[in-house]
Amino acid sequence: MNLTFSQKEKLKNILFHVLVGGFCIFMLYPLLWMVAGSLKTSGNALSATLWPEAMQFRNYLEGWKGFGGVSFLTFFRNSFFIAGTATIGQILLASFSAFGFTRTRFIGQKFWFAIMIATVLVPGQILRIPQYIMFNQWGWVGSFLPVILPQMLPVPFFTFLMVQFVRGIPTELDEAAEIDGCSKFGIFFKIILPNLKPVLVTAGIFRFYWSWNDFMTPLLYLQNVTKYPVSIALKMFSDPNAITNWGAMFAMTFLSILPTIILFIFFQRYLIDGVAFSGID
Repeated sequence: MNLTFSQKEKLKNILFHVLVGGFCIFMLYPLLWMVAGSLKTSGNALSATLWPEAMQFRNYLEGWKGFGGVSFLTFFRNSFFIAGTATIGQILLASFSAFGFTRTRFIGQKFWFAIMIATVLVPGQILRIPQYIMFNQWGWVGSFLPVILPQMLPVPFFTFLMVQFVRGIPTELDEAAEIDGCSKFGIFFKIILPNLKPVLVTAGIFRFYWSWNDFMTPLLYLQNVTKYPVSIALKMFSDPNAITNWGAMFAMTFLSILPTIILFIFFQRYLIDGVAFSGID
C-alpha cells in the first residue's frame, strides 16, 4: 500500500504518541499503585489491582496520627526545617564559592578549584565514621546540627554550575560597579546574585530533594522521635513485632512525595534554564 507523505507523517506521529504514552504509563505505574494502595484496606493494599473495591480515606487519618502521640505534622515540620535550612545555606555558600573562584584572584586558584572538583570522586559513605566520631566528640549527636550543617556546605557540582554561570556574566558590570564605589560584597549581592536566579533554583531544587529524601543521616544522628523527619517516620510503619498498616503507610508515603512534585512543577522552567545556561550539554 502506497502512502502519501502526509499519511506517513501522520502515522509516525500516532506511533510516537502511542510509544511515549505507553512508556509514561509504565513509569507512572508504581506511583499509581501506591496511590491505589493508600485507598485500600490494609489487607488488600498489596494486591495488584489499581482500583480499590471501596475507598478507604480513613487510611490518611490513621496514618496522620503517627506514633507514640507524635503525629506526622511533627515529622513534616522537621523535614521542612531540615531541607529548607540546608537548601538556603547551600545556595548562599555555593554562590559565595563560585564568586570567589571567578571574580577574585588568589594563589593556587586553579589548583584549589581542581581539588574541589576532585572531591566529587570521594564516596560519601567513607565519611560516615569520621563524621560521626567528630560530631559525637562535639556533643552534637541527638540534635539537628550534624544533619543540617554538612548539607549546607557547598556541593562541588552546584559550585561548578554556578562558576560556569558567573563566567557568562560580563566583567564590565563589576568594573562599572567598582567605579561607582561598590565593594566586593556589593557586587555579589547587587549584580552577581540577581543574575544567578536560574542556577540558584536548580541547586535549590536538587538540595531540597536530596535533603528531603535523606534517610541514613537522620537515622545515625537523631535519637528522639520528636525530631524524626518523614523519611524516618515512614520506616516506623514497618515494625516486625506488629502488624503493618500498609494502607496508612502508602497514604503517608504519597503525602511525603507531594512537596517535591509540587516544587518541580512550579520551578521546572528554571531547572532547565539553570543547566542549559551553565555550559552543560
